[in-house]
Amino acid sequence: MIVIRLDRVLADRKMRLNDLAAQVGISNVNLSYLKTGKVKAIRFSTLDAICRVLNCQPGDILEYMEERE
Repeated sequence: MIVIRLDRVLADRKMRLNDLAAQVGISNVNLSYLKTGKVKAIRFSTLDAICRVLNCQPGDILEYMEERE
């Protein structure tokens, strides 16, 4: 499964979700869904914008973990 680590990157950058949403051009609600893992997909253009603003790599935000049976 893919785990979203956006909250960790935001904390490292001392940035609020509202500020990131404004700079990326995505609604605060949609970004909040992404942060909490309530989405099934993300557009590359959105991921690109988030990485550009946060000066990070996609692997800093997305992490693969094996599911436990």
